Amino acid sequence: MTVRKDIVALSVPFTLGVALASASEGVPDQMYTMAALCCAAALALLGLCIRKGARLPLFPALFLVLGAFCSINDRLCGSPAAKQPAIALRGLELLNRAIDGAGFGNAQTPALLKALLIGQRNALDHATVVAFRAAGASHILALSGLHLGMIYGCLLLVLRILGNGRAAAVAKAILSIAVCGFYTVMTGAGPSIVRAFLFISLNEISRLLPHRRKDALAVLCTALLTQLCISPSAIRSAGFQLSYLAMLGIFLVFPALEAWYPKGHGLDPMHKLWSSMALAISCQMFTAPLVWVTFHSFPKYFLLTNLIALPLTEALMACSAAALALGALGWCPGILKGLVDSLAQALIFCLDAISSI
Repeated sequence: MTVRKDIVALSVPFTLGVALASASEGVPDQMYTMAALCCAAALALLGLCIRKGARLPLFPALFLVLGAFCSINDRLCGSPAAKQPAIALRGLELLNRAIDGAGFGNAQTPALLKALLIGQRNALDHATVVAFRAAGASHILALSGLHLGMIYGCLLLVLRILGNGRAAAVAKAILSIAVCGFYTVMTGAGPSIVRAFLFISLNEISRLLPHRRKDALAVLCTALLTQLCISPSAIRSAGFQLSYLAMLGIFLVFPALEAWYPKGHGLDPMHKLWSSMALAISCQMFTAPLVWVTFHSFPKYFLLTNLIALPLTEALMACSAAALALGALGWCPGILKGLVDSLAQALIFCLDAISSI
């Protein structure tokens, strides 16, 4: 509990400092320079006070000023242009070719897979994009932490073959972080994807520390602090804001909603359904106000969309990944390709039906 209190007490004021400094758009560079000098002086003063034995309350003030200083420094110096490594570009090119050459029977399937797996939506027809938007499923097409989370889940299932020993745990952690990190870089390292990668990295590190209790809120705050230290300008991204708000809803509200379902024994399909509903409601409670303010819309059928579209999307991504992997090895059964086509068409049909309500 102390770790949670400490990281929250530091990450919240740091984030507030970044947000306050980022909100001052249009201010001349001379004013930013003056503000940076003031922040540097304040940091020096607070550091001196802490060194002389000041109590903990000064630490939030220190991190508030530090957050503002990082944001102002980022504004003055400018973030370096993001350049994908050659190996990432090569991986993206190979994945594009694999999807195009997989031999799926339906013409819509490759375009949908490119949107879901690598975030390229330009091949999707206008009607499909409109159906996703009208059904409140735009977040499925926009490459985000949701997609990386699904890929991570599939990866964990595959890595079970390594066993459960200590060496296997270390190997699985290294492979998971490496694969997810490569995917993050390959797809452009958007703020939401980076957030998910930080969560995955922290989760894998915690698995290697069995005597250290993992705290979800501490993980969120650690990822938030780390991401804003690296890229303070990310705070202005709607994807960044929605991603962290959704996770905050999941961590704070979802456990309480799930606990409302009476505990039973054995397999209970209704419990799974309730958990899915509770998860969707938890996310919407925190993200809906921002969506309304930013986009002036509210997904009326978000519950129906998430209950139908998310399982279909997860199954489609898992089956397509298996089909592409087997295709790369030179053998992919036609039944698997047909299943991918069927899942893609089922997803589009369901969202078409929901959007027409």
